[in-house]
Amino acid sequence: MEASLVMVGEIGGNDYNHALLEGESMQELIKLGAVTLMVPGNFPIGCSATYLTQFKSSNQNDYDHKTGCINWLNDFATQHNNLLQSKLRRIQKENPTTKIIYADYYNTALRLYRSPLQYGFTKGGLTIYCGGCGPYSVDPSLHGKQVCENPSEYVGWDGLHLTEAAYRLVAKGLIEEPYTIPRINCSCASSSNCGVVGLSDQ
Repeated sequence: MEASLVMVGEIGGNDYNHALLEGESMQELIKLGAVTLMVPGNFPIGCSATYLTQFKSSNQNDYDHKTGCINWLNDFATQHNNLLQSKLRRIQKENPTTKIIYADYYNTALRLYRSPLQYGFTKGGLTIYCGGCGPYSVDPSLHGKQVCENPSEYVGWDGLHLTEAAYRLVAKGLIEEPYTIPRINCSCASSSNCGVVGLSDQ
């Protein structure tokens, strides 16, 4: 496990339940010899077409004017991510020989919702691929929907998950852009002059 990058998460409802009932899985991985752990934060769930449909509001102040996403849900995701990073800093301090990388899913995905056309999403950021009716094409009663053409024109796949094209850009953001703390290209490099800043130093 010393030469592996161990991905822990993404953390959602079931993960909270598991963590509360089963204990601290990261510490267990470290005890098993994991040296480099990547822990992703939460996505901007206020941009999820399912939540946009479920929590539709007539109050325009409930929505971000740049993205159209629901503010209170994105605030919840941001609060989660802040608490997660705080916990990761504590774990990093307790385990100085382990590299803990925070993957900023929130901001690498949020850029797709802010500027969908810039990333090739010609159908916009909030309408899902091949969905049902309504402003976001979400219809939870649909089962066995036929596959549509050109999924790469959409950010969202089914109202909760992204399309392959969107996930590819999220991964690229983590690997090539500043959406990990510390930067993944530095923390996995062997160069001693890379200047890695660990979470405990933030």
